[in-house]
Amino acid sequence: MLLYPNAKINIGLNVVEKRADGYHNIETIFYPIGLCDMLEVEQSETCTDYSFSSSGIAIDGDPEDNLIVKAYHLLRSGYQFPAVDISLIKQIPFGAGLGGGSSDAAFMLKALNELFELKITPSRLEKLAAKLGADCPVFIKNKAVFATGIGNVFTPIKLSLKGKFLVLVKPDIHVSTPEAYSLVVPEKPDVSLVDLIQHPISEWKDTIKNDFEKSVFANYPEIEKIKRNLYDMGAIYASMSGSGSSVYGIFETAPEKNELFEGYFVAGGILD
Repeated sequence: MLLYPNAKINIGLNVVEKRADGYHNIETIFYPIGLCDMLEVEQSETCTDYSFSSSGIAIDGDPEDNLIVKAYHLLRSGYQFPAVDISLIKQIPFGAGLGGGSSDAAFMLKALNELFELKITPSRLEKLAAKLGADCPVFIKNKAVFATGIGNVFTPIKLSLKGKFLVLVKPDIHVSTPEAYSLVVPEKPDVSLVDLIQHPISEWKDTIKNDFEKSVFANYPEIEKIKRNLYDMGAIYASMSGSGSSVYGIFETAPEKNELFEGYFVAGGILD
């Protein structure tokens, strides 16, 4: 079974308050995009547990620490199914605020559920995915949602960027998420993102913000420059995704190619 775990972008991100458990409550909109990894899962004929291989962007560390493998173990602890061979082609960059690892894990749960006819409902899969990471559950139904809590409480929204063109840029910079949170002063916004996204996209530049940008841009001016360049290219809205380091621009049509982002990871395409 071959699946294509996709990335997401954040449209707006408000850090609302710090919780007693040390986490933060946020408000954001998750929007799925077409940048994908490739995940193949098959019943194994040779191993008794699992095998895991990867190509594309290098994955460091022990496979047992990979969210895909953790998803496999999580599901196998409660359901019976055969051993599997897992193969991943990694194309979504790490440390980009795009949810690539979370998407891989969620799609692994969905793959096993379908491959072995486990009949786990989407709502149950979301609860299982939440054990793997705060934003893993959003990739189960894989639709635009308004997310609250620590990013794990979803409210359906009506938002379509279909036909718009996305340009995504990631420099070779890693932004520490704990550090990014530590530099933000939590504050509840006066107007909800759910209301702001109903306005024309041309107004988002002045009304929808990512709370991480202030501190991240101060520490990494190169990331801020990418956002300015996207606007200079004609983006109708540009923002950092998550806590960075990727920045995206939304365009009415595909911009002309240029050398502004030479040496960076760049992806783009028409949004669904």
